[in-house]
Amino acid sequence: MWRATLSNTRQAHRLLSTGPRLKYKVSALASPAKAGAILRRSYHEDVVYGYRVPKDFVYPDYSPQQLKNRQQQAALVCLVNAFRTTGHRATDLDPLGIQKRQAIPELDPARYGLTDANEMFDVDGILAAKTEDGSTMLSVAEIHKALTDLYCGHVAFEFEHIPDTAEKRWFADHIESTSTNYKLDAAKKRRFYELLARSEAFDNFMQKKFGQVKRYGLEGAESAIVALDELFSLCNHSNIAEAVVGMPHRGRLNILVDLLKYSPRALFHKLHGNAEFPSDLPASGDVISHIASSPMLNYGCSSDLHVTMLHNPSHLEAVNPVVAGYGRAKQMYLYDKNTDPGCALGDRLIGVQIHGDAAFTGQGVIMETLGLSNLPHFSLGGTVHIIINNQIGYTTPATNARSTLYTSDIAKLVNAPVIHVNGDYPEEVARAMRVAFEYRKLFRKDVIIDLITFRRWGHNELDEPSFTQPHMYKIIRARESVPKQYERRMQDEGVISKADASETRSAFTKYLDDELVASKDYVPQADHLKGKWAGLTMATEVAPSIDTGVSEATLREVGEKSVSADSAFHVHSRLVKHHIQPRLKRLQDGPSVDWATAEALAFGTLLKEGFNIRLCGQDVGRGTFSQRHAMFVCQDTENVFIPLNSIGGSQGKLEVANSNLSELAVLGFEYGVSIQSPNVLPIWEAQFGDFNNTAQVIIDTYISSGETKWLRQSGLVMLLPHGYDGAGPEHSSSRIERFLQLCNTPLDMSVESSKTQNPNMHVAIPTTPAQIFHLLRRQMKRDYRKPLVVAGPKTLLRLSAATSPLEDMAPGTSFQPVLSDSLADDPTKVKRVVFMAGKLYYDLAKAYVERKDEISSRIAIVRVEEVCPFPRQELLEEMARFPAATEFTWCQEETMNAGVYTFVQPRMQSLLPKGSVLGYIGRGPLAAPVTGISNVYKAEQAQIISNALSII
Repeated sequence: MWRATLSNTRQAHRLLSTGPRLKYKVSALASPAKAGAILRRSYHEDVVYGYRVPKDFVYPDYSPQQLKNRQQQAALVCLVNAFRTTGHRATDLDPLGIQKRQAIPELDPARYGLTDANEMFDVDGILAAKTEDGSTMLSVAEIHKALTDLYCGHVAFEFEHIPDTAEKRWFADHIESTSTNYKLDAAKKRRFYELLARSEAFDNFMQKKFGQVKRYGLEGAESAIVALDELFSLCNHSNIAEAVVGMPHRGRLNILVDLLKYSPRALFHKLHGNAEFPSDLPASGDVISHIASSPMLNYGCSSDLHVTMLHNPSHLEAVNPVVAGYGRAKQMYLYDKNTDPGCALGDRLIGVQIHGDAAFTGQGVIMETLGLSNLPHFSLGGTVHIIINNQIGYTTPATNARSTLYTSDIAKLVNAPVIHVNGDYPEEVARAMRVAFEYRKLFRKDVIIDLITFRRWGHNELDEPSFTQPHMYKIIRARESVPKQYERRMQDEGVISKADASETRSAFTKYLDDELVASKDYVPQADHLKGKWAGLTMATEVAPSIDTGVSEATLREVGEKSVSADSAFHVHSRLVKHHIQPRLKRLQDGPSVDWATAEALAFGTLLKEGFNIRLCGQDVGRGTFSQRHAMFVCQDTENVFIPLNSIGGSQGKLEVANSNLSELAVLGFEYGVSIQSPNVLPIWEAQFGDFNNTAQVIIDTYISSGETKWLRQSGLVMLLPHGYDGAGPEHSSSRIERFLQLCNTPLDMSVESSKTQNPNMHVAIPTTPAQIFHLLRRQMKRDYRKPLVVAGPKTLLRLSAATSPLEDMAPGTSFQPVLSDSLADDPTKVKRVVFMAGKLYYDLAKAYVERKDEISSRIAIVRVEEVCPFPRQELLEEMARFPAATEFTWCQEETMNAGVYTFVQPRMQSLLPKGSVLGYIGRGPLAAPVTGISNVYKAEQAQIISNALSII
């Protein structure tokens, strides 16, 4: 993997023709003068479902006359480039005046020999600014003033780091040619004033009525509402149908109530200690700073803009990848349903992410999410990022919070342009947003607005900030608020009168008062089963086992399709010999199929029924263990082919999204996909099971608790390769115990209430291909959605004993939470029942068969295939098969403090006959998952098997 920058098209073709036989994607060149073609090693995936890239934007090169002018005026070119590159360091950006303008020597014309202020220059091709009569002849003084006004005012631009010449040229030309044309009419100014005034009135009202509530108000950063309003207006007028928004707590309530039509009476009802959902729903709710809204907005257009602000947890920035995934799923839905074949990436939907300054530079999820922004299976076609830059993180000043000049510098990772703007100037904030929107509209890439503001109170309204920032807060407490400043300006301009201002504030305060009174009788409504989710239910207990079987004829048809490719498509010879031919033989001759085949059958039959599937993770197309091969790569052209997308008919589509090396952002992305539509089966596979460790925030705050907090169902599947194989501590355990700790299953299974369980997620450890087939199909065949965590196999993928006949997947079959003992010939003779889960079964079964005569039916081995919900009834029925049993034991290869033992122990104990105690066979407690000493590992594994099968 490497990247090269080429000066022109000819050089690019020369490299491609003479270099290694690899295919590269060359960004389209607008003309021979558009330098900086970026080469990236790439598959030819453009015909693969889900592979979406932005349309090219062609920007003209300099004309011959402009090039000649630039060559003749090299000193002037240097001056202009200096302003474009470093002008941002000489701007007036800090509303508190603490950070002063810097003196930048490079911005002095004399540095380049331009000492005569009256000397005239033709700036055509050098500077896009012109005189009022359209002339390109400007004096040095006029040029310097124009550059200072453009690049050193209350807005600053950083775009020279962008490697693409066309993007840089567009940015400079747009700033220099349109800045003087950005004029606001009185109606727009009144709109901005009303938003600002209402935000301040809301904060004042909340302080008066709910003074002990941590509301995380927007005071000091009210211009953020102007930025969003301008953005939504631009979206509406550009025929964008959907905006998906994620933001943290700071200013959330202001934006919800002031802009996104969230009902104040619903908010006040919640503030009085009531639930935000109907009382008959099994939901625990969340705090006010996490609530969401999804209104329709209209700015005088023929169609509405649907804005969706997603719920967020208190873990800063964790919502960002969720926004990206949710937006991507909605965009794919719009794309699939759109009758316009010209609908391009980003045409109908925009992502909006709002950040805090300290979090933006400090949280790794920012970098990971940005890293997804231009990837073909993850891109939204450009997200607008707004950093609400309070210049402080809780109590930490910028000098201790980041190592970069700006908090926005991390965005240069993806070459995103940055627009810094002083939040004291709402109209300049709107202008900055207009530039950002136009860039995103043309180039379909992320863009950053660094909105530099302040925080009037501490981290929350109950905090005292002057303990640690006395100088900053002396300035803040002495200054006028942003809304009051703008109100004064509007009065000076004659846009509003004092009476108008007073009426705006008093009317909104009265409205809030009325809503507060009405909140006493407010009855919340649920909004979770609407739109695409209509027709589904909210589970109140585990549904009975459902038939997920499929006819054998269909299974064979789908299985054959899963490895079929056109004869002209050159599949690797080893795949033909070791993957395609064996699968076809198993399907035709039997007697059974392996794990990868059963998975493909589950995928294919769901696709055939019209469901879409998104399979995502590192190397998922091939599979970590080279077992899946859901995608074929032509050995001649490197074209990619997904066999399961050629089943035929009105089938759904499989998107194979090989991800970058991220877990936190990618898992958050897939969760976002899962809550957008119930008709897509989203699957995230970890390269190894313990890779989920770095995504723990998503697991804790979204996957395991999203439904109970926010009524948002998710059918996300997590496939986590798990199992000890002597390879050492890492990559052996999926840390299944952590997921079980998050499950809400009752401890005491003997009580009547435990007969009905409504788990927050399912946790399974299947041991046969048929079981994974049924698990995956069950996700989509039920009338509700639950997350599914699968501790999947590694060694079982190719174990001959771990296969299943097609009849186990035929009509009338389903997933079995418990697999009965099949080793003891006479259940009435069984004295010891060994319960276990996972691949260890095959080691035990092999040893059992070797000692079968010795054991003589005195031991039974029962597999628990699904641990949550706890299979209470199935276990009771299984234990009833062994009336003479006196010993009940849990056996596992994991350490005692890991695996499922600590979860099953109290629950199984409550089901055992009176006087019985659940025994334990397995490794003892250990800080690491397992030993890294191979001889010790082998001895421990042998001892576990020996203990489990010791004769009673």
